Amino acid sequence: MSSKAAGKQDAKLVLTPKLRFPEFQDAPRWRAETGDSLFDQMTERNPEPGLPVLAITQEHGAIPRHLIDYHVSVTEKSIESYKVVQVGDFIISLRSFQGGIEYSQYHGICSPAYVILRRRIEGNDDYFKQYLKTERFIQILTKNLEGLRDGKMISYKQFSELLLPIPSPAEQQKIAECLTSLDEVIAAQSQKLDALKTHKKGLMQQLFPREGETLPRLRFPEFQNTPEWMNEPLGELGEIITGKTPSTKEPDLWGGDILFITPTDISEEYKYQHSTARTVVETRSTKVLPEGSIVYTCIASVGKMALTVCPSITNQQINAVVPNKKTAGQFIYYALVNLTPWIKTIPAASTLPIINKTEFSKIVITYPKNKSEQQRIATCLTTLDDLITAHSAKLSALKTHKKGLMQQLFPSPEEVEA
Repeated sequence: MSSKAAGKQDAKLVLTPKLRFPEFQDAPRWRAETGDSLFDQMTERNPEPGLPVLAITQEHGAIPRHLIDYHVSVTEKSIESYKVVQVGDFIISLRSFQGGIEYSQYHGICSPAYVILRRRIEGNDDYFKQYLKTERFIQILTKNLEGLRDGKMISYKQFSELLLPIPSPAEQQKIAECLTSLDEVIAAQSQKLDALKTHKKGLMQQLFPREGETLPRLRFPEFQNTPEWMNEPLGELGEIITGKTPSTKEPDLWGGDILFITPTDISEEYKYQHSTARTVVETRSTKVLPEGSIVYTCIASVGKMALTVCPSITNQQINAVVPNKKTAGQFIYYALVNLTPWIKTIPAASTLPIINKTEFSKIVITYPKNKSEQQRIATCLTTLDDLITAHSAKLSALKTHKKGLMQQLFPSPEEVEA
């Protein structure tokens, strides 16, 4: 071997992350080991009776199918060919290019199409569980295995040639404990957010009357003795406007001060429409929606909605409501949120889900005549939405913090491949 080649080989064997815990500052640099020196390929079949069939997912790793919404029938005959998965095994899936290699906390069986990996060296499963899902590892996969993403699985041979960064078992454990603790904080925050969303959903079912009724099951004390609610078509409570895309052949119509809202601009996580991918110029023929209008997608992705906070127009896939003086715009917004599960069941005239302007205008809104009660309901739900937004932002910040921390705790792909 030439001295140049030997030098390159030596470079592959020693690595240093940007961030190390104090007790490992003077420890030896990390090694880079090939996949086959770290993991064996497992092909055990003939499972014992009763083992659960595992779904291999990016969100949950390997998990029994009955624990998630995963309904695929499996025959007794096909199960005979299924591979046995032990707790601590790793699984290469078709989506490994998107989300890394999955980990199993369950003893079960999976399709023979998957590649099962089992650690063969001393170390910490949680370290590999974290590293094999990092963006940096996925970068190595996509860079070194080009051409395999179109419905093809990474083979054990291909995985075996990849270089993975390996610290000492003690440092592996420290990294794993740090990231696992952060995962627990993220999971707890996610549970809080889910609980708030569930609470909001249940509260709305109480604050709005059920179908065919004119009184909600829950009413604020100051309105207990006020009249029953009224029923009116949405078109009687505001002007219904179907959007239109300005001509893309006229560049002078684009890049102005008016937001141009399309379904892809509307996020189900946010109530207000603050920004869009494109903007337009106001002209005499432009029907601009004022602040406080409700925009509602009525083609394909039916039910995505938002409130405008500045002058806007929409494309033709969106119907908008400009509320009149009968109702508060925020109340109509929440009334439509509450009705959306039913609205999605309205039969479409074609295979593409669609609610045209006429059908949208006929949707019956049940509302209290007293505008103060409308505003009281809207204020209550807005406060809850603000809390949900704050918790969502905290969850995003935690995930961003973990992502940045992992970039510091693991060597970069360039260094691993040096």
